[in-house]
Amino acid sequence: MRDWILIGMSVLSVSASAAPAPSAATLDEAAAARFAHLALACTHKEYPNKIAHVLANEADVMPPHLLTPAFYGCFDWHSAVHGHWLLVRLLKLFPDAPFAKDARASLAASLTPKNIAGEVEYVGREDRASFERPYGLAWLLKLCAELRTWDDPQGRQWATALVPLETVAATKVKSWLPKLHYPIRIGEHDQTAFSFGLMWDWANVANDAQMKLDLVDAAQRFYRGDRNCPLSYEPSGQDFLSPCLSEADFMRRVLEPEVFGKWLGEFLPQIPAKAGVEWLLPGVVTDRSDPKLAHIDGLNLSRAWMLEGIAHGLKPQDKRVAPLLAAAEAHRAAALPAVTGEHYEGGHWLGTFAVYLTSQAGL
Repeated sequence: MRDWILIGMSVLSVSASAAPAPSAATLDEAAAARFAHLALACTHKEYPNKIAHVLANEADVMPPHLLTPAFYGCFDWHSAVHGHWLLVRLLKLFPDAPFAKDARASLAASLTPKNIAGEVEYVGREDRASFERPYGLAWLLKLCAELRTWDDPQGRQWATALVPLETVAATKVKSWLPKLHYPIRIGEHDQTAFSFGLMWDWANVANDAQMKLDLVDAAQRFYRGDRNCPLSYEPSGQDFLSPCLSEADFMRRVLEPEVFGKWLGEFLPQIPAKAGVEWLLPGVVTDRSDPKLAHIDGLNLSRAWMLEGIAHGLKPQDKRVAPLLAAAEAHRAAALPAVTGEHYEGGHWLGTFAVYLTSQAGL
């Protein structure tokens, strides 16, 4: 069932259904355990820590666990948030796995009403209007959506505890979107298209009509008229998100398949009609101990799920589906073996990207 919104001469679809139940089709328990342990190793590991923290006075000088008492591990706030998402996602898929007990204990230690109240106090302060916007706020909403769709007593308890912070995050986004005059097209955290996709998925689950209307408006203003995205310019040296593919992966959520197919033909005319991977090769990682150069592993993972998402948004008979999926498989094969945790520079976050891909979280 779809509701239809007319904007100018274009037709954009707003899905009225909840996100599909997670599937473990491409993720087995052994791989899930490997990824779970990456998150468990960092969700309460306070140091090293990179905080994006504005000091108003000396009273603001505090360690991370006092500033943000739920999400202080995994090197930075957004990685801590999506590390918790990883654990929830895997618990839903593998509730009886050996790692489940530790995963529940980690989540229970973090997602208490007291800790979330501390997060609300920190994130909601007026002088932190741009804190973790949009990437961290989008992952926070994704975590909330994952909990909202989990029929589990503890999951419901944690979802309830997160409601005040969820409300702050959604309110901040809805206040910001109408004022945002230009999209952000870079390949790192500030990019808008990827975060819009996570926000859209949350709005579907939360039945937040205003968020969906704001995102439809953003899609129309920022992306609907885009043509000939310069995919050959990608990647930049420290991208972990593709500007071109992220935009297409967001627009396939908003446009119905026929309209999306036509838009995609003008936006990414480089996509061939025959299967092959030469049109988009995986990125090359030269040093996984370097925190910025290691981003390219994340790029390969996110490209893989975005290529799958774009294919998912087309009609099944579209000839571009096969080359999109072939390129997705090449990127998956290049990236997944590198998600090992050997270097904390990648280990604190790449597990999330691997789980997002292999559990088909964006579909």
